[in-house]
Amino acid sequence: MASLVSVVASIAIVVTGGIVRVTGSGLGCPEWPMCTGTTLAPTAEMGLHGTIEFTNRLLTGVLCVIVGWVIITARLQKAPMPSVLRGSWAQFWVVVLNAVVGGVTVWMRLSPYIVAAHFLAAMLLLTTAVVTWDRARSHEAAGREKAPLPPRCRTASVALLAVNALLVVVGTLATGSGPHAGDSSAVHRIPVNWTLITSIHGALAVTVVGIAGILLSSLGKEGSGHARRKTVFFLAVVLAQGAVGLVQSLTSVPALAVGLHLLGSALVWAGALQVHLAVQASNSSQPKLVVDADTESPRSGAMPPS
Repeated sequence: MASLVSVVASIAIVVTGGIVRVTGSGLGCPEWPMCTGTTLAPTAEMGLHGTIEFTNRLLTGVLCVIVGWVIITARLQKAPMPSVLRGSWAQFWVVVLNAVVGGVTVWMRLSPYIVAAHFLAAMLLLTTAVVTWDRARSHEAAGREKAPLPPRCRTASVALLAVNALLVVVGTLATGSGPHAGDSSAVHRIPVNWTLITSIHGALAVTVVGIAGILLSSLGKEGSGHARRKTVFFLAVVLAQGAVGLVQSLTSVPALAVGLHLLGSALVWAGALQVHLAVQASNSSQPKLVVDADTESPRSGAMPPS
């Protein structure tokens, strides 16, 4: 439960960061870590922009509490959960990294390059949260038999994750060169052709859909039901995300569409991770043949002598 809440909170920080951007509240608190030179919280004179920016900062504190909950929960389990514990500590340090990059974003007066780095740090946080959640669920499901998958499924899942990572990076370039690079005020943009970058971004999205379709076909009816469900869900999310992206491109990039697209980007990345982890789990859970020294015959899942 704790690890799932951390995933939800990680997605929430991506969305609230988007709200800060599209409402022009990036410098609502003009200093960091204090909101002003003398106050931690925004003053009444800062208005709505100060409240939006400060709320986003507070969410970092909430994330620290949630990650602490994951760490404590992992430590208190009767059965050791070292992989979950390592993942939760990784989350904690990525939360710290995210906060520091956010502070640098303010100090650099919303440089689109640092804004892009801030988004990538948030996606790294989401990555650690999803992996930790998957490890916690795998720990609970230990010992359950999983159907073997063809090698091409693993190849497709790796390709899906790699192209999605490239899609996220190119998406930051599309944002940094567009109208919502960091603030609605006169912030300089990344000097690349926005139309060209968005076209590349769209082509990568189509490639992702194609790879997901190939993976779903490769899984077949006899494949892992868990991996199939994850892949079907991922396809649904990425198609919805593509529709939102198309709408925002055809309607002069409205703020609401940008916010929805940021939510979609978090869901797509989380979905790609889950597909890859599900395929990996199915391929790595097969019992190994061990030769019995007495009978010289192979046996499955040999246990050490008592």
